[in-house]
Amino acid sequence: MQNNRRKPVVVGIGELLWDMLPSGKKAGGAPINFVYHASQLGAEGYAVSAVGNDDLGNELLHELEANSIQHIIEKVPYPTSTVQIFLKDGIPNYEIKESVAWDYLALTTKIIDLVEDADAICFGTLGQRFKQSKDTIQRILSFVSEDAYRVFDINLRQHYYTKELIEESLYLANVFKINDEELLIVKDLFQLDGTEKETVHWFMEHYNLRMVVLTAGASCSTIYTKEEVSILPTPKVEVVDTVGAGDAFIGALIVSLLKGASLREAHECAVEIATYVCTQEGAWPTYKDKINKEGCF
Repeated sequence: MQNNRRKPVVVGIGELLWDMLPSGKKAGGAPINFVYHASQLGAEGYAVSAVGNDDLGNELLHELEANSIQHIIEKVPYPTSTVQIFLKDGIPNYEIKESVAWDYLALTTKIIDLVEDADAICFGTLGQRFKQSKDTIQRILSFVSEDAYRVFDINLRQHYYTKELIEESLYLANVFKINDEELLIVKDLFQLDGTEKETVHWFMEHYNLRMVVLTAGASCSTIYTKEEVSILPTPKVEVVDTVGAGDAFIGALIVSLLKGASLREAHECAVEIATYVCTQEGAWPTYKDKINKEGCF
């Protein structure tokens, strides 16, 4: 899919939060990380979420603006989200609090107007853990063009998912992003016992998916479409942390495709960006000045 606009419009809906890393807090939240990286790579990025009427919320809004991320962020009478992150060999474990601002996302005409014109939109399971935000996110997706990339980044966290929620989300998506550990969980939930390839094709056929993006950490990544399969190894680097690497991967992949890259070219760019993120602290490292005219390093 190639977009004729000067800049593709890319939207992330769901959790916006502070990742509380050992060294201090960093802005994050999977769908907003997706938007951050899309913006770094030349997209017109929009965050759709909610923050509290508090200092942490004001600081998050400042972070979005400082990183050229446009936004529709409602202030609600619940605290701005923080997630405690514990790192072991650079791999994060998350402690996620409940009843925070993004759990109470509401639908507005501004959001509808935005997503009707979007070229890509990203959402996950975590942002749908509470009924209000779940209903809002699923309603938002009903206004997104059939031609747009509707990315379901499954992003399984703690106990905040069910088979039913995953299935509802798959019906609303045309791109399914999942990692190898999540794939094992989902195979069990759906009682599937085939190979990786058989499982992926089962999901593509049952939910009419355009693409399945499977990442396997330090090993490799594989992108499946109905026409082709692209497999690339993960480069060996000194990892600082892997926070946001998967979000960087899918953000770079989708923007590259929107700019007219082939699947292989887009995959190479996604690997390059995600690998760089692993060498930096937090989900939002700056690299705009490293981007070449093709949109990657």
